[in-house]
Amino acid sequence: MNTPASFHPFARVLHWTMAVLILAMLFIGVGMVGTVSPKHPWLLAIHRPLGVAILLLVIVRLAVRLRTQPPALPDDMPYWQRYVAHASHWVLYGLMLAMPLIGWAMQSAGGYPIMLGDTLRLPAILPENATLFAWLREAHRYLAYLFFLTILGHVGAALYHALIRRDGVFQSMTFGMPERIDAKAIPAAESEAQVSVELQATKHDTPPPS
Repeated sequence: MNTPASFHPFARVLHWTMAVLILAMLFIGVGMVGTVSPKHPWLLAIHRPLGVAILLLVIVRLAVRLRTQPPALPDDMPYWQRYVAHASHWVLYGLMLAMPLIGWAMQSAGGYPIMLGDTLRLPAILPENATLFAWLREAHRYLAYLFFLTILGHVGAALYHALIRRDGVFQSMTFGMPERIDAKAIPAAESEAQVSVELQATKHDTPPPS
């Protein structure tokens, strides 16, 4: 089976949708922690449904990822870069699942209801427990730092592929992806073109038979 040059269109839609939601989620979380103003309840009311949306979308995204074949990384990438790329992707998936679940568990342990709108209330997934709430709150905070650092590394790697290597890796997650050019095939193609030009020149230089 041929390796595709880009990710499945649905995977790309999910990727960019979740990128916007996750960045909004992280910055809203920072705003919540850093303020005691009347905006805090308003930020919290946005933060909770965003977390639920991300949890649902990452489950869908994982299903799409496991059912579709992703494009291969360039053959000339060093092994350690390929390993880090694959490992960081799975770390991101793990954090995208863990952060909303820990947040949900934390709210449950603290006795705080998670409301989606005015009437829909999510069930508690843990019993109310002050000690457990404090532990989960710390876990949620430190995992948020790790999440942010992992995203920065992901963005840095994307820019490296887009601006320095220009190897099609970044374009494989955007839209209108051209077919990836095999760098190893370029010298062979140039050689064939040169041979063709030389043959044409030879034909023109050969005198007609007498």
